[in-house]
Amino acid sequence: MNLVEAGSDSTAKISVLRISCGPPNTIEGTGMRRLFFAVIFFIFIAALGFAQSNYQVIAVKDGATIAGTVKWSGPMPRALDFPITKDQQICDPASRKTADLERLIVGPQGGVANTVVYLKNVTKGKAMDLPEQRRHLDQKHCRYVPHILLVPKDAALDMMSSDATLHTIHMDGAATFNLPFPFPGRVSSRTMQTPGLVNLRCNGGHVWMNAEMFIAPHPYYAVTDESGRFEFNDVPPGTYQIVAWHEGWSLQGKEHSFDVLTERSVERPVFSEPRTWEKSVTVSANNPSTVEFVLSNK
Repeated sequence: MNLVEAGSDSTAKISVLRISCGPPNTIEGTGMRRLFFAVIFFIFIAALGFAQSNYQVIAVKDGATIAGTVKWSGPMPRALDFPITKDQQICDPASRKTADLERLIVGPQGGVANTVVYLKNVTKGKAMDLPEQRRHLDQKHCRYVPHILLVPKDAALDMMSSDATLHTIHMDGAATFNLPFPFPGRVSSRTMQTPGLVNLRCNGGHVWMNAEMFIAPHPYYAVTDESGRFEFNDVPPGTYQIVAWHEGWSLQGKEHSFDVLTERSVERPVFSEPRTWEKSVTVSANNPSTVEFVLSNK
């Protein structure tokens, strides 16, 4: 067994393609900062697509397993919530008045859910077998379910709404769509052709709705469960860089945008940039390897 010690070897910030409900917005006082990270993001997207576009499916003999956990260290950040300002009967059936933005989920034992872990620059390996449930998106009680999507390159993302109100999914990043969902229960599908990150949000006035999507060029991607655990199997023997990515979990402020449906100005939450941690792991035939990541505010 090869054991990689816990800890954060490096921290980097990248812009991601997020899924949201809304058109491009102007953020007061942060325009240059957002422009800088947008440029970095598109460089990242181009590099990712170029580096991993030639993945080759092979019969993996004597494949190895890489497993581990993502844990939180230190004081817990304050949970992020946002006022529910529209369609309260649909979006807030429990009358909480605020929506959980779901940016950081830490379990009782310190495991961090919704971390995307992947092997970097993989050129060959097993056939695509990413979990089916991560490529089906529902809009339910004005939340994106699941919060983190994982769609294979050239596969379809299926989207629907369970809410009896108008939602419009707006995507930026490796995929750019603006798709209305005026009626519940109808499925709309789009093929995701470019590897990379996508940010989603709602363009129907539900400004708190947010999600992230990875379009994966190979099958060695995983989203951590509620205990922070991940696992890859059928990994060809060799040395790899393994990356843990997590969306930004702090609130940086609010941005003003124009809601075309209500014809009024609305405020959206602005989040800190995503963070990544990277390690090296060597796997040998038929042997398990363990990798542990530790996340913190440091």
